[in-house]
Amino acid sequence: MPFTEKLLTVPPPLEIGGRRIKRYHVTADPAGIDPRVEKAAYAILPDLLPEPDGTPPATFVVLHRGGDSGAYLNAYSWVWDNVLHFGGAAAGQPALGCPDLDPTHFIRPASPWIGCVWELPPILHERDAWVRHMLAPPVPDLDAYIADSLPEGTTGDRS
Repeated sequence: MPFTEKLLTVPPPLEIGGRRIKRYHVTADPAGIDPRVEKAAYAILPDLLPEPDGTPPATFVVLHRGGDSGAYLNAYSWVWDNVLHFGGAAAGQPALGCPDLDPTHFIRPASPWIGCVWELPPILHERDAWVRHMLAPPVPDLDAYIADSLPEGTTGDRS
């Protein structure tokens, strides 16, 4: 099967565990992520977040619904002022140790993987937004960072 890009949507930010969470959803389904999968993914999210370390408490997540039974939640949290902490969860993907094909039964896989080709596009945008709003200005602006998301569209080339 030839490679095709997937749809990228940007739901409104959340606050969980004292962290401000920017959200990206990736799926091939024009209807979006099933609300049951979304609810289950965000229920495990607090387990994926790092302890506070003095860095402004910001995270961005990518929730990806695969073309099979799999669902994946990648949480990238800013720590140590300019470093990304990764926490991941998966559901419905036996290859990652999931006990069943239920896309709402999230576990924390042992693999050190940080994302597939459809999940990685937000990382570059978020790096640049962190520099633009938090590191480069004389006074960091967390609200501006939270408001600066990759536009909705596809996961592919945006040039």
